[in-house]
Amino acid sequence: MPSAVPFNSQPLVRFEGHDHFRNRLVLSILSGKPVRIDKIRSDDKDPGLRDYEASFLRLLEKLTNGSHVEISYTGTSVLFRPGVLSGGVVSHDCPLSRSIGYFLEAVVPLAPFSKQRLELTLMGITTDSKDLSADLIRTVTLPTLAPFGVSEGVELKIRKRGAAPGGGGEVQFVCPVVKQLQTLNFVEPGKIKRIRGIAHSVRVSPQFSNRMIEAARGVLNRFIPDIYLYSDVFKGEESGRSPGYALSLIAESSTDAFHCAEAVSSPGTTPEDVALEATRSLLTEMKRGGCVDRQHQCLVLLYMVLGSEDVGRCRMGELSPRAIQHLRDIRAFFGTIFKISPAEPMDRENTELLLSCVGVGYVNANRTLA
Repeated sequence: MPSAVPFNSQPLVRFEGHDHFRNRLVLSILSGKPVRIDKIRSDDKDPGLRDYEASFLRLLEKLTNGSHVEISYTGTSVLFRPGVLSGGVVSHDCPLSRSIGYFLEAVVPLAPFSKQRLELTLMGITTDSKDLSADLIRTVTLPTLAPFGVSEGVELKIRKRGAAPGGGGEVQFVCPVVKQLQTLNFVEPGKIKRIRGIAHSVRVSPQFSNRMIEAARGVLNRFIPDIYLYSDVFKGEESGRSPGYALSLIAESSTDAFHCAEAVSSPGTTPEDVALEATRSLLTEMKRGGCVDRQHQCLVLLYMVLGSEDVGRCRMGELSPRAIQHLRDIRAFFGTIFKISPAEPMDRENTELLLSCVGVGYVNANRTLA
C-alpha cells in the first residue's frame, strides 16, 4: 500500500522542457520518486528557470522536510529529491511575474497529506490573466475536494487584494490533514441551477464593479434566472499597489458540478468588455459539459489515482492538453492507466468522456494524530 513516506531507493524519473513543471514536482513528492528535468528553455535567448519557478521550488522546501534541490549552473536542469510534507505555519512572498494562484494550484493537492495542519500565507498578486484567481480557488477548487473527503476545516481567506503589476495582496490557506481519500464516483453532470459571481475592483471607482455586474446580467439572464453577482470593493491598504478589476463567474449544477470562468482588466478595456469576456468563457465552459471543468481536470485525475483501492469514475468534457500530459505523467510516477471511453451520447455534439481507474490506496503515513 503506497504511503506518503518517500524512499531514497526510488527510481529517478526524467523529463525534458519547462512545461508541466509544477505538476511533475507535485507527483514527485506524492510518489516519493526523485525527478530530473532537463533542457529547460535551453533554446531560448534567456535559458533556464524563471523567477516564479525558482520561487516555487523554495516554497516546496518550506512545505517539506528533507527535500533536496540541485539546479545546474545555466538553470536548464533541475534535480529534485522529495522529502516529507511537514505542513505547519508557512509564509511565502510570491514574485510579481505570476499570481498567487500559480502557487496555490500546486499546494492544494499536497496540503491534505502533510504531517500536521497547514497554515500557509502567500503575498503577491491575487488575480491575473494567467492563473486561477484566489476567488476561483476559494469557490471552486476547494469544493472540488469535498467528494474525496477533504472538506471540513479547509478554507481560504483573502486578506488583501493585489492587482498586477504591483501586487500587494495577501491570502491565507488553511488545510487539515487526512489519512486517506475517498473513491470518486461522479458521472451525473446534472442541469445548471444557479450562477454566482464576484466582481472586484481595487484602486478604481466602485462603479466599475457595478458596471461589470450589469453587463454580465444582460447576457446571463437569458440563460437562467437564479443569478447572484457580488460586488467586492477593497479600499486603503487592503487594495494593493495597482489599480485593476476582474469578474469571476461560477455555475453550479443540480449534482454539485462546477464550471468557472473569469476575466481580468487590461489597459484600454472597459468593465463591459471584461464582463462580456467572462460570460462568454463561462457559457463555452458549460457547453463542454462533464462534471469537472477544464481548470480542475488535473486535480481530479490525481485524486482519483490516490483514492482507495477501488474503481473511481468521473465524467468530463473534452480533455485539455494539460490534462492529457498529466495522465502520461501519472503513469510515469504511479504506473496507473486510466480507461477512457465515450460517455453516453446526449446529442450529436457530445464530446464527453467517462474516465475510470483503480486507486493506489495512498495513505498519509506522515500525519500527526491530535
